[in-house]
Amino acid sequence: MSAVNTRNLDRDSLFLLGELLVDGQGDPVRVKIRNLSAGGMMAEGDMDVERGARVTVTLRNIGKVSGSVAWVQDNRIGVAFEYEIDPKLARAPVGTGETTPRYTRPVLARTVSEDWTGPVRKL
Repeated sequence: MSAVNTRNLDRDSLFLLGELLVDGQGDPVRVKIRNLSAGGMMAEGDMDVERGARVTVTLRNIGKVSGSVAWVQDNRIGVAFEYEIDPKLARAPVGTGETTPRYTRPVLARTVSEDWTGPVRKL
């Protein structure tokens, strides 16, 4: 599929944070992900990257995804993924697995037991 044909793929407009690691550079950069599709994404951030550079982006609920920079404009870049992803996973709430703690109602009031020997005050 040519680059022109891929522009019509469904994209989710959203705001997520991710980490972008450019091959050959030391530390990942935090980026704002503005839209995401199965084949790529647009990211915004303070990064020094050129068109064609190999990158790895870490997306929540998905993990590390490899790709290459398709375009650069000011502080925004387009990344074409090496393999397709399911972009809906990135929108899913974090921590909904089996080991996620569930809400437990806190105990707000204590009752005075019959064997209480201390002072009792009226509220």
